[in-house]
Amino acid sequence: MLWDINQKFQIHLAGFDGGNLRNAIAREAKAVFTYKEEDEKTITEIVETFTKELQYEFRTTEPDMQIELTKVASPEKVVDKVSQDKLLDVLYATPHGVLAMSREIENFVETSTNLASIKIKDNKFHIVTSQRSSVESALQAAAKRVESCLRLVGAEVEHTDGYPGWAPNTDSEILNVVVDSYERLFGKKPIVRAIHAGLECGLIGKKYPKMDMISYGPTLRGVHSPDEKMDIKTLQMFWEHTLDILKNIPTE
Repeated sequence: MLWDINQKFQIHLAGFDGGNLRNAIAREAKAVFTYKEEDEKTITEIVETFTKELQYEFRTTEPDMQIELTKVASPEKVVDKVSQDKLLDVLYATPHGVLAMSREIENFVETSTNLASIKIKDNKFHIVTSQRSSVESALQAAAKRVESCLRLVGAEVEHTDGYPGWAPNTDSEILNVVVDSYERLFGKKPIVRAIHAGLECGLIGKKYPKMDMISYGPTLRGVHSPDEKMDIKTLQMFWEHTLDILKNIPTE
């Protein structure tokens, strides 16, 4: 929306603040910009139209989506035009979301990238992104793809530690132990899934590539969000399950 307005009107960006943590999808963002008084009616109409289109497009997954245009006090300083254009261009161009689905597991996201946060600090824009993949080569390719977009506008790019890929192993011996234990304890089959998330198993697997591993735990909802919750009754199940797994874990 901002990119579109910037192409049609003489606006001056004064602030941009979106997202927080690199491992969380941004829930909200805000920007401050100035415009000519005679353009106010048209800009307002553009925002209203854009909001309606977006709400219709995401009516199923984001039924409460809102975009508000409100007046604030005039900012003391604004971003220079060159930097403003570069910022809006790179934010529009940088990929965000699912990049590839698994070719082996149905409906499983293999590789994704998250435009996690944008802040202004020390008169610089700080853009944080995070890439994830169960395939290490795809993970590195996604990170380089984002880097190339940022470098095109002259940004300085720094790569920090993340979660290496951890490919699912359907022939895992420990997986069979865990499934058998669950069925014996609770009288039903567990749902075994590969999930698209950063897990410690990826870090351990990078150091010990032949280690057989599994990730499990109590039921969590809204992970990495302000609404994160745990189903308390599943905690006792998790504890009993863990003790039984340790009793039956392979010795070799």
